[in-house]
Amino acid sequence: MSATFTDPLDAWHALHGGLVWQVPDTFNMAEVCCGRWARSHPQRVALRTEVPGRAARLTRFGELQAQAGRLSRLLRRLGVKRGDRVAVVMAQRVETAVAHIAIYQLGAVAMPLSQLFGPEALLYRLQDSEAVVAVADGSTLAALRAVRGDCPALRHLIAVDGPAGEDIDWTTALAAETGGFRAVRTRADDAAVLIYTSGTTGPPKGALIPHRALIGNLPGFVCSQNLLRSGCGRPPRRALGPGGVPADAVFWSPADWAWTGGLMDALLPSLYFAMPIVANAERFDPVRALDLMARHRVTNTFVFPTALKAMMKACPQPRLQFPLRLRAIMSAGEALGDTVFHWCRQALGVTVNEMFGQTEINYIVGNCSQTLGTDGHPAHGWPARPGSMGRAYPGHRVAVIDDDGQECPRGTPGDVAVHRRDVHGQSDPVFFLGYWKRDDATRAKFTGDMGGSWCRTGDTAVMDEDGYLWYQGRSDDVFKAAGYRIGPSEVENCLVRHPAVANAAVVPKPDAERGAVVKAFVVLAPGAVGNGALVAELQQHVRGRLAPYEYPKEIEFIDALPMTTTGKVQRRVLRLIEEERALTCGS
Repeated sequence: MSATFTDPLDAWHALHGGLVWQVPDTFNMAEVCCGRWARSHPQRVALRTEVPGRAARLTRFGELQAQAGRLSRLLRRLGVKRGDRVAVVMAQRVETAVAHIAIYQLGAVAMPLSQLFGPEALLYRLQDSEAVVAVADGSTLAALRAVRGDCPALRHLIAVDGPAGEDIDWTTALAAETGGFRAVRTRADDAAVLIYTSGTTGPPKGALIPHRALIGNLPGFVCSQNLLRSGCGRPPRRALGPGGVPADAVFWSPADWAWTGGLMDALLPSLYFAMPIVANAERFDPVRALDLMARHRVTNTFVFPTALKAMMKACPQPRLQFPLRLRAIMSAGEALGDTVFHWCRQALGVTVNEMFGQTEINYIVGNCSQTLGTDGHPAHGWPARPGSMGRAYPGHRVAVIDDDGQECPRGTPGDVAVHRRDVHGQSDPVFFLGYWKRDDATRAKFTGDMGGSWCRTGDTAVMDEDGYLWYQGRSDDVFKAAGYRIGPSEVENCLVRHPAVANAAVVPKPDAERGAVVKAFVVLAPGAVGNGALVAELQQHVRGRLAPYEYPKEIEFIDALPMTTTGKVQRRVLRLIEEERALTCGS
């Protein structure tokens, strides 16, 4: 993407109005993320694998494509056909990338599953998807073997490491495959990925993602990673690599590649732009993460707000300890909060670009803090406003709508939604195909005119006069206390500013008089003591910074907040605890 601006405030309008989608009839993610680079730049590094105590393992595009070709041939020989689901149950490692490329170029559907899943979680997804093959490493083999007897469609298990036993050994099987592999021609609308996402009720639903969705993600990735190129005709500040991004750019994210954030916001777009990505399977540790970024000279990253908070607490002045080369940080999953926002700007030297999206419609809203030199005048993508989710990324028509599917007046809370067609009337390629075997849930996701043109996210926000969105919370997390509407994220962000608080979650506590009162669950920072004095101090801390009705009437100290595998706080779990306590007290 390139553009010319003279006024920072006009940059968003120029980008948003200037993007025209170009979606070919045939499109395959394996070809654009690996195949083309394997032919034109086979020695270009694709992955840098972190090996504790040793030098990084470098995997080049030529090798990545060769391994993927062998796996595609093996899968075809095992009977995998176009559209079949293949489970990938591994962490960040070379074999995970190989598996995705192999599955896409075969025309099959990759179903990434977290290595943190226990047998029950695996069983439900394998049964529901009717996956025919699973590729797993030593950390997940035992759990898969425990449930495979109840998965009649699951014909084969490929073991990447650990004893294969009666299953297929990855190394031996791939070594036996010879020759290349000719990728099938997939339509842009063909399914490529099946990712299960938890809802507010019922079991997880499988969101079916087409190949074209990667195209829909790219504007957001470019903007949030500050990869825009000036259109003023001057030479770029840095030499560019084959993918059109700086030749020395390196990407890393702690986000698990089994989830949308790790797969569609990190692994695949990095490969698409031939930007080396660091693979690291170790459990996240804030100090080790800073050290990793310094050693691999990481320039671009995606880090969850929870992880940034941990870095802030563990290493307040990271640049005094680590020679960081960061140029862009994207953060998503929850509201970042102005405390962490300002710390990143001051301590890391980078303005965080917050992003918002979900599995079904990813990378739709966010910021771009990049400075572009145009005719000697600095210009920004669009200025980030601390606490804001940002604006609609180019190519996406985003609005806040009411229960009837009508756009809300600016400043009025409503449901964040994305229109099937962009501002030019073109079909937006970012949309998912639907929920796997759940037509009813798919229909319920859409609302409005023209047979359901708006896709609801289920997240509540306010849009200001300039088009910036201000997050209020999940639609089912926003609650009323004494008649006031409470968005938990604002209270949580305020609590985290206190030095005694490492993390916090706010939920409603049932109250006979007020309907509900604000209840905060607080994880203490190291060395802090949770007692009555601290409760009063935290209450005053919030009362003095937010509206009087927003301060937590009750605070409970806990060791850890319930989290999803992608690092999001599960407020619903805490909310249910409070509801159960209220029932017990009332009985």
